[in-house]
Amino acid sequence: MALCDWQSHGQGPDLVLIHGWGMNSAVWSLILPYLTAHYRVHCVDLPGFGYSAAQPGLTLKELAQVLLKESPAHATWIGWSLGGLVATQVAQVAPQRVTGLVTIASSPKFVAEPGWRGIKPGVLSDFSRQLERDFSLTVERFMALQAMGSPTARKDVKALKQAVFSRPAPDPRALADGLAMLADTDLRQGCSAIDVPWLRMYGRLDGLVPVSVADAVLKLAPDSYCEVLTHSAHAPFVTEPEAVVDTLNTFLGNHLPEA
Repeated sequence: MALCDWQSHGQGPDLVLIHGWGMNSAVWSLILPYLTAHYRVHCVDLPGFGYSAAQPGLTLKELAQVLLKESPAHATWIGWSLGGLVATQVAQVAPQRVTGLVTIASSPKFVAEPGWRGIKPGVLSDFSRQLERDFSLTVERFMALQAMGSPTARKDVKALKQAVFSRPAPDPRALADGLAMLADTDLRQGCSAIDVPWLRMYGRLDGLVPVSVADAVLKLAPDSYCEVLTHSAHAPFVTEPEAVVDTLNTFLGNHLPEA
């Protein structure tokens, strides 16, 4: 029996798509039609989100192993936000399973510290406290925060809400575990050892993963590739889906001969 709910579409080289905190795999609906004509796309609901049952207390490494047990033998792993952390962890612990790594609006360390831009620790602490009072409202506030700065913010939030609310509400324990991962994870040390093709996409207007992180990660992984989406905040595939797909196709075309 599968531990997570997977939905697979299309034919071609395998892609694994991993959503962000508080969301589910329905967030990929805007770009899915562009991808399934050329790729076999596997969308997963992380434990406790969408149609997947909760598995409380998972660490990031344990979560990566759960997904590896059920994913294709070889695939390009594409992760958005928290999903980018998961995909990066997979590339670090199982590079033989990863043909390419794509992180979207993600960072190897989400929380700011001196010399490193990111989310102020107090923001995640506030979300943790709010979860205990009203987790539905907390998720909605996080969606608004993700779109803030985008010229199409209202439209972006509506699209995210439609996707998330089309499936069962996330488990509060999974939300708390996800916040802990965002707060505590630091994968910077392993970035230089990632030896698979790595594309990093950022939103120029992102308030959660500042675009300056792009240059900071380049110093850690000088062989990686970077693309900044000019009009996007934290959800580029919602704001600029065609630009995201074009960038992804170019990357895969260059690094996956079978694509």
